[in-house]
Amino acid sequence: MDNLIQTIAIAAIPILFAITLHEAAHGYVARHFGDMTAYQAGRISLNPLRHIDPVGTILLPLLTLVLGGILFGWAKPVPVNFGALRHPKKDMLWVAIAGPASNLMMALLWALMIKLVWLFPGSYFSEPLLEMAQIGIKINVILLVLNLLPLPPLDGGRVAVSLLPHRQAYQLSRIEPYGLFILIGLAITPVLGWIITPLFGAVMNLINFIL
Repeated sequence: MDNLIQTIAIAAIPILFAITLHEAAHGYVARHFGDMTAYQAGRISLNPLRHIDPVGTILLPLLTLVLGGILFGWAKPVPVNFGALRHPKKDMLWVAIAGPASNLMMALLWALMIKLVWLFPGSYFSEPLLEMAQIGIKINVILLVLNLLPLPPLDGGRVAVSLLPHRQAYQLSRIEPYGLFILIGLAITPVLGWIITPLFGAVMNLINFIL
């Protein structure tokens, strides 16, 4: 029980950062391209309380920590009015990619933290920092890979809608009301793991190569 509480305490910071910065990044880039919806809703914020979803941010990550499996979660989606962007179809790409890009940057920062711990071993905080950094890398890479799947309403689906010709983009966008159910269906079968695992490994190899 003590080990579980310690693991939850260590995991809380990287998980909250991963989810909070992901959502704030969407809102910040949307504001840059003309949509003030997230800004007016107070969602361009590093305050985790503004982004927490009780199930996706707290319950699901706790269950995966306790039961094992793929460690992931989500926050309350930042509201974006794509019609308010200066160039809706084109700018949608940058708004969508901002979240996964923030997760890549955080994974690299956590990996750098591991390098620093290795350079200065022996500190009282070395072991918990190392464990925190390992969880930070894992959750951010999983969020990066998961969100880049080309399935609306995931970020990868919006990227695909932005890049595809209008007819194909419209057809793909019609999947959005069912996208979450499709994702849940993939998650309760081995299929999501089959898709994510090689992509997860590829990103981890990239991080190792960079650092």
